[in-house]
Amino acid sequence: MHFLVALTLLSAGLVAAYDLPDNLKQIYDNHKTGKCTKKLSGGFTDGSDSTSHSFAYCADLDGAIYLHSSSNGGQYDNLDVDCDGRNDKGGACGADQTGQDQTAFKDQLSQYGIQDLDANVHPYVVFGNTNFDPQQYGMEPLSVMAVVCNNQVIYGVWGDTNGEDSTGEASISLAQMCFPDDYINGDNGHGQDDVLFLGFTGKDAVPGDKADWKAGDRNAFEESIKDLGDKLVAGLKA
Repeated sequence: MHFLVALTLLSAGLVAAYDLPDNLKQIYDNHKTGKCTKKLSGGFTDGSDSTSHSFAYCADLDGAIYLHSSSNGGQYDNLDVDCDGRNDKGGACGADQTGQDQTAFKDQLSQYGIQDLDANVHPYVVFGNTNFDPQQYGMEPLSVMAVVCNNQVIYGVWGDTNGEDSTGEASISLAQMCFPDDYINGDNGHGQDDVLFLGFTGKDAVPGDKADWKAGDRNAFEESIKDLGDKLVAGLKA
């Protein structure tokens, strides 16, 4: 019985993650303490302190956009939990009081046979704000993103946007894969500003129908975009 329970938890994707490639680790280390020299847009918060508008979308890496703050010697973002989309009250999302029943790119998902993203199944990132649209700089909706957290990399998709000035938010499935021991739920995320959210520009970053949008769990979906994620990461120069 205990074995079956453990196997069920594993298949649900609670511990999925991949080792950091050397170049991505170098990028994480080199750019965290540096300053953003190609700031696309700034004045955002990490959601935990509305008086600190020091976060910016940065394009210092060719072919990518990432979130960064030069405050406190340089830092990345925290990880707040998003439960928007289909099944917004399912699973651990029941604790979320702010969830909405749709994501930003819902209309584009019917071509893949689903009504909307499910935060419990699809590891997606909330990227872009009212005053900043990553599409103006070459990012495509539902493109693959890399999230460096807890000394590992998680692959997800750009699946939602924030209507305010807060950054550092991702679906509950991605948050739980990043920090499986932190009791992540719809009302409890990761407060430290040490998570790198990295989006890729260009149409080649869109998995399209090669992604398993109808996957039954987060592991299966992430595995379906891993090859593309690995290819995109390999193309980054530290």
